[in-house]
Amino acid sequence: MSVVGVAGLFGEGVESYDLPRRQLVPCFDEFYGAILELVPAGLGDSFRVLDLGAGTGLLGAMVGRNFPRSEVTMVDFSEEMLDAARSRFSDESEGRYAFRLMDYAREPLPGEYEVVVSALSIHHVEDDAKRRLFREVHRVLVDGGVFVNGDQILGGTPEIEARYHESWLRRARELGAGEEDISSALRRMETDKCATLESQVGWMREAGFASVERRYENERFAVYSGRKDAP
Repeated sequence: MSVVGVAGLFGEGVESYDLPRRQLVPCFDEFYGAILELVPAGLGDSFRVLDLGAGTGLLGAMVGRNFPRSEVTMVDFSEEMLDAARSRFSDESEGRYAFRLMDYAREPLPGEYEVVVSALSIHHVEDDAKRRLFREVHRVLVDGGVFVNGDQILGGTPEIEARYHESWLRRARELGAGEEDISSALRRMETDKCATLESQVGWMREAGFASVERRYENERFAVYSGRKDAP
């Protein structure tokens, strides 16, 4: 499916995208909590954050709430998703949140940041694009900056991948996800280009990241990070 097609697929579901999130990400609290734990800043620190594939601003809102002096730039290739994010932050102080429509997998990343984060987005791009993206992220980070990615991963074998899928369906239904929400998620998953965690950690090191850490793993959900050291 083309980039335009993927953007349209996500744009179609924007009104209901956040509502079933806890059911469709069965480990929601632990998953997003692990991302926030890897942001290396105290509550009083002022720092710049780039949120890749920000969608409706769910992760950006968590970062902003936990780090009230952070400045968050959210990028996404769906105008509808960014419109939802703008609405989410409409009551926030002007200038703290910025929004940019772009395809981060194809275009140079803008600006310079202490932290780059992403949640459940990078698995939509091809493996070669992931490797290019990791190099781009490394480029826009300041020395000492950190990249944190929380994402879906591919099982190490077809058997493991099948087990991940069946477990996800079972857990989502147990948590109350409706069949319409599950069907929408399955449609989105048809565009997935997941890679194993081992591959992604290797690409992080290849891009120049140091102290690459696998912080959280729960079947198909994982959180990992890397730091840009001074040359």
